[in-house]
Amino acid sequence: MINLLLIALGPIFIIILYVYFKDKYDKEPKGLLLSSFLLGAVVSIIITTLIYVGFDILLPLEDKYSVPQQFVKAFLVVALTEEFSKYIIVRFFAQPRDAFDEPFDGIMYAVMVSMGFAATENVLYVLEGGYATGLLRAFTAVPAHATFGILMGYFMGKAKFSKHRIRLNLLGLLLAVTFHGLYDFFLFIEFVPGIWVGAFISLILGIILSHKAMKIHQENSNFNPKNDQTKVL
Repeated sequence: MINLLLIALGPIFIIILYVYFKDKYDKEPKGLLLSSFLLGAVVSIIITTLIYVGFDILLPLEDKYSVPQQFVKAFLVVALTEEFSKYIIVRFFAQPRDAFDEPFDGIMYAVMVSMGFAATENVLYVLEGGYATGLLRAFTAVPAHATFGILMGYFMGKAKFSKHRIRLNLLGLLLAVTFHGLYDFFLFIEFVPGIWVGAFISLILGIILSHKAMKIHQENSNFNPKNDQTKVL
């Protein structure tokens, strides 16, 4: 049991530490980071579960071999539901905080919420599926959740300091839903030979864009000494 939990949670905390140390210039309060993680692990899961139940009642998708149904399931039922449950925590818990004082903070808090969600989900899957499931998800589903969070957080970080806050916040949500939906869709239609490769292509693209997103917010941080306009050249 302990070994399974380590396999399930290890990748989560590796990603958290990686992103945390990418936040070079103004670290976030650990209490807020922990709260964001726990809200993702508990509240996001509860919200997602309730919406899933509603979809099962109102929009049952029972044909596993229907491409249109699996498309709806991937993008509307799974991706939109899960990313929305994370979005509202970042939007209404983290973004209004005074500690959220630079664009990179959008990435940091979105990742904490996403990794909280991924932690609960991963523990459930690994306890059921065992070591093989844990190892597979460590290189697929877990980093995928991280990229969704980074892409959403990139725009939510920009939104905090923009007059176009609503537009940028929703753009972040849309981007996360798009990548999440693509990733799941290619996996859901695995009955099409070789189509699962699309999931890994979308994941790799998400990782590349996530790296660029973090680098941009690092370089443009108002706490970056290079951007200190008061310095005498």
